[in-house]
Amino acid sequence: MKFKNFDELLGLVRGQTNRIVVPGANNDEVLTACKMGVDHKIISGGILIGPKAQVEEMAKKVGLNLGIFEVIDKSDYAEMCNLAVDLVKAGKGDFLVKGLVDTKFYMKAILRKEIGAVAEGTVLSHFVLFEQANYHKLFAVTDAAIMIAPTLDQKAMIVNNAVDMMRMLGVEKPNVAVVCPVEKVNEKIPSTLDAQALANMNKEGRIKNCVVEGPYDVYISFSKELAAEKGIKGAVVPGNTDIALFPDLDAANPVYKCLSFFGAGMKSATLLAGSNIPVILPSRTDSPMTKLHSIALACYLKDKAGVLAK
Repeated sequence: MKFKNFDELLGLVRGQTNRIVVPGANNDEVLTACKMGVDHKIISGGILIGPKAQVEEMAKKVGLNLGIFEVIDKSDYAEMCNLAVDLVKAGKGDFLVKGLVDTKFYMKAILRKEIGAVAEGTVLSHFVLFEQANYHKLFAVTDAAIMIAPTLDQKAMIVNNAVDMMRMLGVEKPNVAVVCPVEKVNEKIPSTLDAQALANMNKEGRIKNCVVEGPYDVYISFSKELAAEKGIKGAVVPGNTDIALFPDLDAANPVYKCLSFFGAGMKSATLLAGSNIPVILPSRTDSPMTKLHSIALACYLKDKAGVLAK
């Protein structure tokens, strides 16, 4: 990876010209993140969409100078999101930053046919890059927000999205752990059957540019020593996971939120993978620091070929 931690990432993108578009800008956390982005010299301006009086009041509260931003007065969530996507598509902003709007409105706006954000035969997925004090490198969790109960084929697409993102970040051949409750294939646990199938698809060359192994539990995925204790031998991924693929939203979302809330020394950034317009996709309750790191990651990726570029 081209950077070891989020502090290095912030240093790499400092001084770039980046215009953000924020639907639901009437939110302390997102406006605080905007101020932090301006202070770190990674945001040069943009468009804030929301109830104007609230946006102005909250901006004053967090110390954000609105002089470099345009504020568009809107109160309807769907209208905010549609307008935000239209503005980015028209080149009026570099990327979207989700504010105080429901994910369903945000995603519906992005998925409109006329926007053409998703290539045919692919899916959009949620990509979270984590830095944890008790793990030796940055790693990604997917999909914690978009795909509710992905099929085997959809899981392969989610892996491809995450692999593309990691390759943009400089990880040439990411290690993918297909995380399940247990490390043995069990017909009564469908996720283990999918894990085995995904690993086979990788061996057959149907999932490329990565190493896919599983089923693995969390211990095996992130600890070579614990993998050895459980009898895993000759594997590449244990203790060296770059991407952790979880079975469905029921598994991935609580893990994402537990890591965010309880993780030692946790830092994270969240983006939408698989879109040809740059989209930042944090939870509404994610910290301003997570939103700042997400903006920084989008800044880094915006000029790269592939995932976040047309």
